[in-house]
Amino acid sequence: MAKHSIIVVMGVSGSGKSTIGAMLAGELGWQYAEADDFHPVANVEKMAAGHPLTDEDRWPWLHAIAGWIDIQITAADPAVVSCSALKRSYRDLLRRPQVKFVYLQGTRDLIKGRLTARHGHFFRAELLDSQFADLEEPAPDENVLTVTIGGTPRQVVDEITAGLNDDITGD
Repeated sequence: MAKHSIIVVMGVSGSGKSTIGAMLAGELGWQYAEADDFHPVANVEKMAAGHPLTDEDRWPWLHAIAGWIDIQITAADPAVVSCSALKRSYRDLLRRPQVKFVYLQGTRDLIKGRLTARHGHFFRAELLDSQFADLEEPAPDENVLTVTIGGTPRQVVDEITAGLNDDITGD
């Protein structure tokens, strides 16, 4: 099995990508990037105003993340990045031999509860339906590690590290 040096933690908004991604990167001693930081200001303003993003809004953002991934690979700098990667076409843009996707899977009710309790984030809970509408769960041929998010962040990270096992590069 190929060794991966980039992990993309994916899922709908509120699934815990940032929390889990940062914890996982810390545990591995890898760099961490938050995909929200790659959004152009217009995307953030659109979501903050309660409007879902379109594919046209997302492509420049995804290309920016893909460019960052390429820089990390070229520099041989292992990293974790959180990114919704809702559609297969989005994942295909980010896919490289060195990239492993981890899908944080949860029910709409669980995630809506998390979004409702979250403060200070531009993504509004009423946009969750648009996320689930756009979500194309990874197919078996994508070789994505799927982890359910019902447990604590520590339990989710432990499940991820156990699932990745020796599928990632060491320090």
